[in-house]
Amino acid sequence: MFKTITHCERCGTCCKKGGPAVHQQDKHLLLSGHLGYHNLITIRKGEPAFSPVSGSIECVNYEFVKIAGKGAGWNCCLLDESGQSCTIYKNRPLECRLLKCWDSAELLDVIGKDTLTRFDIINPDSPVLEQILIHEDKCSAVTFELLISACINQAGKQDLLEELAEIANYDLLIRSRAVAEFSLTLPMELFFFGRPLFKLLGSRGITVQEHDGSIRLIYDASGNTRL
Repeated sequence: MFKTITHCERCGTCCKKGGPAVHQQDKHLLLSGHLGYHNLITIRKGEPAFSPVSGSIECVNYEFVKIAGKGAGWNCCLLDESGQSCTIYKNRPLECRLLKCWDSAELLDVIGKDTLTRFDIINPDSPVLEQILIHEDKCSAVTFELLISACINQAGKQDLLEELAEIANYDLLIRSRAVAEFSLTLPMELFFFGRPLFKLLGSRGITVQEHDGSIRLIYDASGNTRL
């Protein structure tokens, strides 16, 4: 028999489906220290991400910041898995407060509205900002996705693969410099620079290989998966 749910039972199920985006209404959680850089990951404009509205993976048309997962999984980093409960439940973000597994209307109404970007959170005097702006100029996720699509449509044309590899390697170079200069942890790097570009290639029929300290790309039509 199915159990009828009318209130949050703190079972942890929704916390295992990915962290929420953070909104302007969540700024106080950052100012009070309930959330920090290490809890957040940036999804840059142009990156593929799961859309709770369509229920599919789509390239996003705006940047937003969300609560990061644990390791390579989807579980929210704030989930206490031993007790299946949120470690900041009384101070949880807006989307978590609105999420009702029995009625998604309130949550869907705020999706994509008044979301925070890195530039809403980072101190404007932070020296990391200069590196972020360089990274956005040289390693745009929008440009990278357009090149991926062109590469797939042209069956892995070599010059497109080389252009993709050049951008992906420059992405890694900027990250490594910033990590060394500012002593960034991996979670902080993912907040400041988003996901490494080569991570966006795995399900697209483009294999990443390390070669002489850099990466090179190989197209495999049999493994191609389009968005």
